[in-house]
Amino acid sequence: MVSSELISTLKALSRSDQFYIMQILLSELAQQETHLIKSEQSYPVWSPYGADEAADTMFKVLQASKSQAVYP
Repeated sequence: MVSSELISTLKALSRSDQFYIMQILLSELAQQETHLIKSEQSYPVWSPYGADEAADTMFKVLQASKSQAVYP
């Protein structure tokens, strides 16, 4: 848990110092996230190509919504 003393110290800093602290913290968080993606492993990537069934379903839903639409 973050101490109230630390919070008050951070609030007392100038705007530029607060941004600098944020930059440091975000950089640290980004470095900690690098272990999630391994360089020697492949990962699947979704593509809309070959998704004919999904496209057909979306087309049917669009057609149904057009037929139910009421225009003044």
